Amino acid sequence: AVVSTQSTGDGNWIASSSADKTVKIWSAEDAKIERTITGHKMGISDVAWSHDSKLLVSSSDDKTLKIWDFSTGKCLKTLKGHGNYVFCCNFNPQSNLIVSGSFDESVRIWDVRNGKCLKTLPAHSDPVSAVNFNRDGSLIVSSSYDGLCRIWDTASGQCLKTLIDDANPPVSFVKFSPNGKYILAATLDNTLYVTNMQNALHRNFFVSS
Repeated sequence: AVVSTQSTGDGNWIASSSADKTVKIWSAEDAKIERTITGHKMGISDVAWSHDSKLLVSSSDDKTLKIWDFSTGKCLKTLKGHGNYVFCCNFNPQSNLIVSGSFDESVRIWDVRNGKCLKTLPAHSDPVSAVNFNRDGSLIVSSSYDGLCRIWDTASGQCLKTLIDDANPPVSFVKFSPNGKYILAATLDNTLYVTNMQNALHRNFFVSS
């Protein structure tokens, strides 16, 4: 089963991750498989491109992330540290950092160059379902089945705000808008929430500290 897909910024290539332990690279023009990447020991939950489309990162149930060279399909780094399935991952816009979220309830920030974990954030009380950088990479947003979305300062690792809904349904996905002014969150009660970042950070508007 295909679990996740992401296209390059120019739209020429699509990466898919699968429970069969592979990442496949597809040509968007003719829908043909360009490359099949293998190396994980268990299913792959998520895959993401670097912003220059030269690298990919994959997150797996084998508790690791792997950084891949797109041109060769070779694994450049294996990122170890999570204590449970790694469910989600993303590059920052500068492509020098990776953020990951796990069933171990933590968010980790990694150095792309050396593969080391720079920060471990005790983010949530249930599995982390999504992680995303804002447009300049200064902020991270995470979501969890605990019903919370949290905004983090990338440099310090400090939690700046916790977004919460009265009903507190599990949050399955969260992402910054391209302009960084809004946060979109999806919950398992079939609802989409759009939060204005200015309100989220500076006023208690449908959020709590």
